[in-house]
Amino acid sequence: MKNLLIKEIRLASSPLSYIFLAAAFMTMLPGYPILMGAFFICFGIFHSFQNSREANDTLYTVLLPVKKGDFVRVKFAFTCIIQLLGFVICAALTVVRMTALSAAKPYTGNALMNATPVFLAFVLLIYSAFNILFLGGFFKTAYKIGMPFLSFGIAVLIIVAVAESLPHIPALSFLRSPSGERLEIQCAALAVAAVFYCVSTAVSCKKAQNRFEKIDL
Repeated sequence: MKNLLIKEIRLASSPLSYIFLAAAFMTMLPGYPILMGAFFICFGIFHSFQNSREANDTLYTVLLPVKKGDFVRVKFAFTCIIQLLGFVICAALTVVRMTALSAAKPYTGNALMNATPVFLAFVLLIYSAFNILFLGGFFKTAYKIGMPFLSFGIAVLIIVAVAESLPHIPALSFLRSPSGERLEIQCAALAVAAVFYCVSTAVSCKKAQNRFEKIDL
């Protein structure tokens, strides 16, 4: 498992997976739907799957003396590593925006979502959608990546639309506060999203393993 993960990081992955981590810095952009940063991070991971497919890495790996289920786990592990690196950057920048820059005019007058714990919760929901729709869809065939990514893209548009709409509901207007009002509610939402991310990713991985075992490569 460890050696497979090293192979994934050093050989099978695309450099774009690491370059697109810079999209996490979109968290600092005022007047922009900053949740798209999470989409671009997942887009970078997509390029690693595309790179693996073109290099026929799936067939090469399963011909090695390893379990097919381990190959699936490694793909999920690599994806989670990239996602969590992006999340850590987003979280650090969110703290900066909510403290040192909370009174900055570009953020106080921002009509779109500000960086808050609820923003981070939606980042995890986008990651969850990728792990369910793209990774789960990919391992139905271990080859097709277009339709799974399209379904993920549609899900992202819905998630972003919901996230950007919520602060415009009078009862939820506190979500637009750049300093983070009602932090107990926001942190609770983040905790729920974190649990959902862990559970949904684990379930998706298990289903992907079962599907991949049935595929005759």
